[in-house]
Amino acid sequence: MAQVDLVAHTHVPKGLRPRLRKALELLLAELGHADKTLTVILTDDLEIRALKQQHWGEDAPTDVLSFPTYEPGDLFMPPHLGDIVISLDTAQRQALAQGHGLLQEVKVLAAHALWHLLGYDHPSEADWEGFRQVQARILEL
Repeated sequence: MAQVDLVAHTHVPKGLRPRLRKALELLLAELGHADKTLTVILTDDLEIRALKQQHWGEDAPTDVLSFPTYEPGDLFMPPHLGDIVISLDTAQRQALAQGHGLLQEVKVLAAHALWHLLGYDHPSEADWEGFRQVQARILEL
């Protein structure tokens, strides 16, 4: 079974961690990557803003960042796919604005970042289809 390590750098509401971990592990298995691991870091706007500044040169918080451990297209995909960093501050604001709960928002962000870790991007509208599919599927898990 896939393994998802969750690291909290901020307060995480009770029950969010185990539910997110289980949904991501099931999604990884469904996507054919049951033998892979990844790390999810749940943090705040301050930390994610610093990471975005350091790696992308943009001085603003964001909802989610992904850091793959390999280059897409490499022949070898390592056992650890990479790290996903989610700002619970931004996720909470987005959840409130969209009228749903924090868990739903975090699951969608995690699925989106996982799809990036698997080598996908969304430079065009057509490329968004895979993202939409995994984001919808994780909500069912």
